[in-house]
Amino acid sequence: MKAYVFPGQGSQFPGMGKDIFDKNDKVKTIFNDANKILGFNISEIMFQGSPADLKQTKVTQPAIFLHSVALAKSKQGSFKPDMVAGHSLGEFSALVAIGVLDFESGLKLVNRRAMAMQEACELQESGMAAVINMDPDIVAEVCKSIEEVVVPANFNAPGQIVISGSKKGIDMAIEKLKEAGGRKIIPLPVGGAFHSPLMEYARKKLEEAIDNTNFNNPICPIYQNVDAKSHIDISEMKQNLIKQLTHPVLWTQTIENMINDGVKEFIETGPGSVLQGLIKKIDININVRSI
Repeated sequence: MKAYVFPGQGSQFPGMGKDIFDKNDKVKTIFNDANKILGFNISEIMFQGSPADLKQTKVTQPAIFLHSVALAKSKQGSFKPDMVAGHSLGEFSALVAIGVLDFESGLKLVNRRAMAMQEACELQESGMAAVINMDPDIVAEVCKSIEEVVVPANFNAPGQIVISGSKKGIDMAIEKLKEAGGRKIIPLPVGGAFHSPLMEYARKKLEEAIDNTNFNNPICPIYQNVDAKSHIDISEMKQNLIKQLTHPVLWTQTIENMINDGVKEFIETGPGSVLQGLIKKIDININVRSI
């Protein structure tokens, strides 16, 4: 069985999408449509912008979504997944690829999500940090012991957990994790506490947008971040997308469940190769490649 996986924020790079844009007329149409829908020239920023330009949340999320969806659409004849999954933002790319959302609806939701998350970031100074090679239970216990908001946010792979919370909470957690034996804890260059209770403002904004968007039946199951389980029910998919903003990304568990359900090959569909690296850490024997 074959699974396509779609990356999230952090996989962007200058020049992203230019190669497929130049080679494929269908991709050109998708990029030109995106410029009109968003009201600014995102393709120009993707092709010619600096790393700093691409780090703006209002650009990053639509850019990664656009690149991922364009790749899937460019392979329409051979794009035949048995199942899909997306890491955080990547869930929206996956839903468009399997027909649950049309392209315009998906892009508008991603744009709303990006703006709402940016607004939530501005309400309180917050951030995230990667914790390397620590027991997940210890990380969870340390976060729980702190009175400030700080939670495990991403279970990316064995030995790689990301924590998320207020600036004060992250600082306190880093100190406590070091006391508990943590040797490698890296503050991440992000502007907010994604996948934590501090995203409640954004969750409400996204919920309103999702409630007003038409969802269709998928061509295959999607394994979603909040519970790492397979879903085909539209109402469940909607609720899981909304919960995702304030709940952790269970990526390790997602990949393990997909392998247990018969996946023999994972195909990363989007910019970069972050997910390929994570999947190999989860199961070194599994076949992984890029589209």
